[in-house]
Amino acid sequence: MGITIALPKGRLGEEAEKILLDAKIIEHSIPENSRKLIFYVGNEVRVIILRAWDVPTYVENGIADIGICGKDDLIEHDADVLELLDLKFGYCKMVVAAKEGITKDSLFSKSYLKVATKYPNIAKKFFESISLQAEIIKLYGSVELAAVMNMSDCIVDLVSTGATLKENGLVVIEEIFESSARLIFNRASFYFNLNLFMELQDKLQRVLEKK
Repeated sequence: MGITIALPKGRLGEEAEKILLDAKIIEHSIPENSRKLIFYVGNEVRVIILRAWDVPTYVENGIADIGICGKDDLIEHDADVLELLDLKFGYCKMVVAAKEGITKDSLFSKSYLKVATKYPNIAKKFFESISLQAEIIKLYGSVELAAVMNMSDCIVDLVSTGATLKENGLVVIEEIFESSARLIFNRASFYFNLNLFMELQDKLQRVLEKK
């Protein structure tokens, strides 16, 4: 049978490709700078390259059997997939951030907030969990600018080093959760090919244990 693996573009996908090579799940690298989106990388194994936030959707809908994506994308999409392994790379944090000088107490004591984010579902659930009314402003880039230019009281975004926040005069107010790359499976594919996919998972687990 053929296996389709969904990988994200960018650094997360490059790290995912490396661990798949180390585990001998794929046999050769994906060509650099190629504009192709589908690659045959082994005996009946193909990889499709997607935007990171689309990986859970392709796996949930059975277009891909397996995917690697960030925990942030899984939570944002609330995807109905099997999450079976933390791959221990792509580490970052989902945070609430605001201008320097604003404290958690001063921000969260407001009766109403404007929140800019690329992650509207995560932001909505978080502020509901602390019983704070929030207007969520969905953006696709430059989320920091919304707080800098006073379009929002704060932002909800993914950070790794925090350098971008610092350069734009923002500070972390609250950490919502930690994120890293996760191995996910389509539910129907996994149970239909249980032995094969458990073997693939074990190969990846052994590679992780050697690191």
